Amino acid sequence: MAELATIARPYAEAAFSLARENKALPAWSDALAMLASVVSDVKVAAAVDNPKLSNAEKHSLFASILGDKLPAPASRFVNVLLDADRVKLLPHISDQFQALKRSAENVSKATVVSAFPLTDAQRADIKAALAKRYSSDIELVEQTDTALIGGAKIIVGDQVIDRTVVGQLAKMERQIKA
Repeated sequence: MAELATIARPYAEAAFSLARENKALPAWSDALAMLASVVSDVKVAAAVDNPKLSNAEKHSLFASILGDKLPAPASRFVNVLLDADRVKLLPHISDQFQALKRSAENVSKATVVSAFPLTDAQRADIKAALAKRYSSDIELVEQTDTALIGGAKIIVGDQVIDRTVVGQLAKMERQIKA
């Protein structure tokens, strides 16, 4: 079976192309994020999977939840996904759309996992250093993991910078055993 991300890619690219063409990247970004959130709800997912409901009824469900927050083009996009039985891919489509948007805007997403919440000064220093290193604006996502003891791990794309106490101890252990 094909990976869900592979199946979602053409839909994300089509939505991105349409959004870019209409100069509506922020609106589409918000709409897809809302739709992904809605379809991730357990009750909505059950309704989407219900073969007794027609596509029109499923679309009405989205409309009733989102009301006027859903722009008309995104509403038509939901219809396309319902017709193709791909509406459950919305979280993947949204993720890929966001990646395409970041790329077009020269923004890199950096996830910082630290033992403690970052201060404003640390956040600013990390963003400045990463912006210089990657020659792009940085979208920072923060996570805390007390198991790291101290320091931080930074993940940008497929690159990992591990400056955690746990990471340094593991590195020393490998060196001793070598």
